Amino acid sequence: MLHSLRFRLLAATLLVVLVTVSVMAIFASQRTEGEFRSYVEHGDRLRQRGLGFALNRAYAQTQSWQNIQTYIDESSQVTNDRIIVADLQGKIVADSDKELVGNTVGPHWPPPTGHLIFGGEKVGAFYINPLSQPSLNRDFVAAINRSVLLAALIAGAVAVIITLFISHRIVRPVESLTAAAHQMEKGDLTTRVQVTSSDEIGQLAHAFNAMANGLTRQEQLRRNMVSDVAHELRTPLTNIRGYLEAARDGLVQPDGALVDNLYGEAILLSRLVNDLQELALAEAGQLYLERQAVNMGDVIRAAVEVQSPRAEACNISLVARVPDDVPMVEADLHRIGQVLRNLLNNALDFTPQGGQVTVTAQPDGEWVSVLVCDTGPGIAPEHLPYVFERFYRVDPSRTRATGGAGLGLAIVKQLVEAHGGRVWVESTLGTGTTFGFALPTISS
Repeated sequence: MLHSLRFRLLAATLLVVLVTVSVMAIFASQRTEGEFRSYVEHGDRLRQRGLGFALNRAYAQTQSWQNIQTYIDESSQVTNDRIIVADLQGKIVADSDKELVGNTVGPHWPPPTGHLIFGGEKVGAFYINPLSQPSLNRDFVAAINRSVLLAALIAGAVAVIITLFISHRIVRPVESLTAAAHQMEKGDLTTRVQVTSSDEIGQLAHAFNAMANGLTRQEQLRRNMVSDVAHELRTPLTNIRGYLEAARDGLVQPDGALVDNLYGEAILLSRLVNDLQELALAEAGQLYLERQAVNMGDVIRAAVEVQSPRAEACNISLVARVPDDVPMVEADLHRIGQVLRNLLNNALDFTPQGGQVTVTAQPDGEWVSVLVCDTGPGIAPEHLPYVFERFYRVDPSRTRATGGAGLGLAIVKQLVEAHGGRVWVESTLGTGTTFGFALPTISS
């Protein structure tokens, strides 16, 4: 509980509210007390000035202390202060409480509040509350402090309610994600979470679902790969076994034709194993590349020349369009040739008689792009994201007549990316398909 996200959000919010309200309370209390003190002192100065003026006038009327008691009694009733008047010798001549008249001013009294002046000379002094410390209206300040404290408690309570609501909105999808992750940990790849918002939590949920879809896809591909490898190995092995059993049983003679058939099946097995090994090395980043300056025009012309007999036999027009200013690339000549051969083989496999396969090279900034275009049936949009995956075939029948073992395009992708390049495919049903790859040019 103490380590949960909900508790941390609540604790953090309460801490922020506590610190903020405490600072505001201290500042408000001190500011209020200071302003109130200034207000009271200003009122005291006005009251003292008025009292001094009244006492001076009362003294001037009789030039004695005769009317002083009456004035301080009236003033005390208005201000609720104790007023004491003394002569120059410190003898008290008037007291609003009528207790100290005739006594002398105490030695520990504060300085006089003001003086009585007649004829330009001091004739006495008056005191306001000399026997008690002048104080602010403590009840007022205490009321302000109570109000601030009450506001702090209300703000804290509101913050707790809001935090609980917000934390519930935040933590609930996180808890759903956690539960889904635990389900996936147990092997249930069908678990998905509901995306209810477009904020960061919603984006996380969307990314989780995408990851789950990818894992499901990879798991299916893994199972398909095992099945496909078994299928691809089973066919030539079955043929070899059948030929050998027939020869052993004397059903066929071990002549040159039989040896050629066995040799062809062995070559097929060897090619499949080599493709798998090459693909594994490329995916592991352990494929050795003998890089050198390569003219892509020469590579394209050589690959087209090799594939021309097959194209002629299938009545397919094979055309190379290479400009003279194609920049050089740093690549493994053998591997890039293999990329082109795989793409050309793929294009010739799916181009009908009378069709055309075109290979072009073109500069593209700091890249050289190579395009292999055919006029075949095209690839449906739902298949395009997966054509470079191993053993993937658009034709669900998985026959050799429609695409071999399904490793050629996967090898193309790995080899191009091993050179720091990129591959792509574009296709329109009924029109044809274009496979392309780009390699970085040699920087001058």
